[in-house]
Order: sequence, then structure tokens, then C-alpha cells
Amino acid sequence: MRLSTVYRGVVALLALLTAPSVTVAQSQPSALPGVFGEVLDVRVVNLEVVVTDKSGLPIAGLEPHDFRLVIDGEEVPIDYFSEVRGGVAIRSGEEAQEVVPGVPQLAPGSPVETSYLVFIDEFFSLPTDRDRVLDSLAADLGRLGPEDRMAVVAYDGQKLEMLSTWSQSVTELERVFKRAKERRAGGLQRVAERRQARLDETIAVQSLVGAALADQGVRTGIDRVFLDPQERFYVQRLAEQLDRSVAAAAATLRSFAQPPGRKVMILLSGGWPFFPVEYLYSDFNRLILDREGLEGDDLYGRLTDTANLLGYTLYPVDVPGLDRDSGVDVTIMTAPDPTGLANRAFLREQENHYTLERLADETGGKALLNAGRIDALETAVSDTRSYYWLGFTPGREWDDRRHDVEIELSNPDFRIRSRSGYLDSSRQREVTMAVESTLLFGNSPGEGALNVILGEPVKAGRKRIDVGLTVLVPLGDLTFLPSADGFVSQVELRIAVIDEDGQRAEIPVIPIALQSPNEPQPGQVGRYQTSLRLRRKDHQGVVALYDAASGRILSSSIEISL
Repeated sequence: MRLSTVYRGVVALLALLTAPSVTVAQSQPSALPGVFGEVLDVRVVNLEVVVTDKSGLPIAGLEPHDFRLVIDGEEVPIDYFSEVRGGVAIRSGEEAQEVVPGVPQLAPGSPVETSYLVFIDEFFSLPTDRDRVLDSLAADLGRLGPEDRMAVVAYDGQKLEMLSTWSQSVTELERVFKRAKERRAGGLQRVAERRQARLDETIAVQSLVGAALADQGVRTGIDRVFLDPQERFYVQRLAEQLDRSVAAAAATLRSFAQPPGRKVMILLSGGWPFFPVEYLYSDFNRLILDREGLEGDDLYGRLTDTANLLGYTLYPVDVPGLDRDSGVDVTIMTAPDPTGLANRAFLREQENHYTLERLADETGGKALLNAGRIDALETAVSDTRSYYWLGFTPGREWDDRRHDVEIELSNPDFRIRSRSGYLDSSRQREVTMAVESTLLFGNSPGEGALNVILGEPVKAGRKRIDVGLTVLVPLGDLTFLPSADGFVSQVELRIAVIDEDGQRAEIPVIPIALQSPNEPQPGQVGRYQTSLRLRRKDHQGVVALYDAASGRILSSSIEISL
């Protein structure tokens, strides 16, 4: 069950306090390289395009006119063009000589730096599998170029932790991976959950099979089109766990949004099925009609959208390799196997692989499956040494619409690989994701600060509490515009919380109109009161106020302890 949080605004209009009676405490700057107090304004979409022949060998020497860029079925001009060959810039098109924010400035003959962001999924990974991949990454650090850098982040199912910010030191990164192996991994718990679900299903199927043998008029398990309560519980829990992990990976990208050079995420996945329902029963002969919870692109789209918006290429790594726990023990069955349980290991394996292939295909990367996981860094480094860098300036509407991107070549015999689209992310979505990233990392909010007063928790029914919350808004830090009744400022309040189990609610957007007969001066504050309904657990949170006129975010971290 998702965290139940109720936000009840007590006032919609803030009263100004004429005396600066409240001192606004300034938060410490974030240790993360991303800037929480900014909304990412991506005006140029960059496309890293890998071109090979039929044998997979890279093709060099192509010109801008050899490419045709198609957005949503319509050809658009290529505004910026450059080639990278063997990690060195060969040349730039004339259009790329102009210095434009977001466009790589590649001087011919200069090395091209690459930023490798490593995301370690500890929630689904078994320790032995994870450590084998970490050892291979450490062993291949010498393949990084002198201009390259790497950062490492781990997610344990509750919070993100930055194990290393951007570093170019092989020795330091080796120590980071060694420390990462000492961290707890939760894959054994996920295995126990899968085994229990499979046991429940096997018992249910055996019951149906036995009935079918006794009475040929009874239908067998393959005809069940609805999930039973145990199956539904497992599928919903798995979807929630996957959603949390995907959100953590997307938050990691946002918190490392603007490193120099080409941007690559090496994503270590402990096993993320694309369709949780199919992963449970893995039987093509069974049609399930009730599909609850997130799945498919609705589940993983947040990650690919973020990667494509920020220009990251994903290299997902199959941490388990050949999953030893994918099968089902059917030795206790005494009847024929009408549902094909003995063949489910392969289908479950393919379900996990499809997710990684989908993430790679959507962002122009490669999925490193089975034995390929041991060569993850070697493959990523080799694959990012030779490519074409195309850029275009879309007409942005900020409407959260996804746009398809196709690149065609004048030579149809060549093969091409690049990201498949981008999201025209709205300002509202950008702010909400920035708040979520800060919540998951647990770091101090950045640019501006709020004073937030928490009330004492009050029981509110079974396993629920109400917590009063007062936001003291530094009005002098906001943008007020003249109006017929004085001055007005339109702001948006967001409150994000996460409990000790790593569960969190959707982040609401609460619009607030601030009015004053006179233009507010530095030191003046306003009050906004609301209350939170939470589970009876300890929580951490972020309170953020977005000033739409200036694009500035004021924020504060909160802790609720019982």
C-alpha cells in the first residue's frame, strides 16, 4: 500500500507581517553537483548517433547532409553537428561554432570527455552477483580516458546515497567500489517474496489440476483470467518496489544533470521485469484480464524521459546474469504440467532482459546481459568513443508531451543507434521531480530557505497521525507584480515525505496567491498552515515553494519522529 498523505490547506491567502519578527535560517549548500534551486531549462536536444556497417564496425567521415532528422514525422533542420572518432573531436559543422548553452563545444583534435554515472541497485540485487559486477567495474577503471570522470550512487530501497561525486582518480574509485561491496543488498528478501508467491501459485494450480483429473468438466489453471488475492498482492507490491527503484534512478540523473562532455549512466539492475503480472505467472497460455498497478512504459517511462531530456545514454547491466532463482520447483507435482511451470525460468529471464533492452533502445545505449555484465565498463567505454553529435532546437511548449525522434541516413546499408524521443517537460513537472530528487537523496535543499514549524503528531485513526505544518514564507525573496488591488505573487507549494520503509506519496501541487497592498520588503514574512496525514512511522520530507515568476525554489528539510 502506498503511503497515504492528506494535505489540508487552512488558508489560501497569506497575511503579511509588517515586522521582521521571524529569522529565516539559511540551509547549507547541497553536496550534490546538481542544483536543487533551479528548474532545468533544456533548450537544445542533443543526439549521440552511433553509425556502423552490417558487421558492427563504426562508420567515419559522414557529413551533416548524410543525416535526415525527423521529429513526429516531419523533417527538421540539424542545427549543430560534430563527429567524435576514437574519443577525439574530428571537426564541427559551421553551425556549431557559435557558443550556445547546452551544445558541446568540441575543438577539432581535442579529446572528448565522458561522464560515467554508476547507479547500483541494492534493493533487487544479491550480494554475490552485485560484487562480481563491482569487481569487474573496478578492474576496468584503467580504460577511462584522461578527461573522463565517474560518480557512483547506490539505492537500498529507502534512500539514495552518493558513494562518490565526480572523480577522475582510479585509486579513489577503486576504494569506492570496495566500500560498495560492504553495503547491505536486499536481493535475498526479494527472492523470498518471489518464492512465496510461486509457492502459493503452485498450490493453487495443483488444486485445479487435481480437480481436473477427477472431473474432466473442471477447467484447469490455464483458464484463470483473474488474479487471486495472493497473486494480486505480490504484483502490486512488486510494481511499487519497481516504481521506487525507477524513481531513484531518475532522481540520480537529475541530481547529476549537467556534467561536461558526453553523459552515460551504467545502471546495475538486480532484476526489473517489464510486466510484473507476466513475471509472476510467465505463461503465454494464460490471459489475465485484471491488470492493476504500473507496468511497461508507464513504469519505466519516467527514467527514459529523464535520460533523454538530459542527454544521458543508458547502459543497463544484468546483475544476476543467468538468474538462478527464475525457475519454479515443480517436483512435488504428481500430475501432468498443463500450465508449463517447468518452462517459466526462461520466460522470467526474458521479462527482465526486455526491460534492460527497452531502456537501452530508448536512449541509444546497449543492454549488457548475462556474461556481458562482466564487461560493462569496457563495452560502455568502447561504445562511446566514436559517434556523431547532432543537435536541434525544438519549439518547446512545456506541455509534457513526448516527441518521436527518427534519424535516417542517405546510405540504407548503414545501421544507426540513437535515442528515440524526448519529453517536452512542463515547468510544474520539472519542479516536482527536483523536489523528489532532493527527498530521495536526503540532502539539504539548495538555493533559498524556508522556515517550517511542525506541530506535535496527533493520532488520527488506525495507524495514522496528523501533523500540523506552518510555512513561514520570506516574502521579500519572491516576485510580486502590480495588480488592481496592490501586489500579487503566484507560488506553488509542494510537500514531499518518505517514511522509514522508503514509501512515499504522490507530491501534490498547491497553488497559493499572495496579495499585499504594498510591495513586500526584505524581512517580511507570511504564514501558510496545513496538516499532513501520515502513517504512524518516522518520516523525512522536503517542503518547497516555487516562485513561477522568477523560477526560483525556496525549500526546507523536515523530520517527523515518533
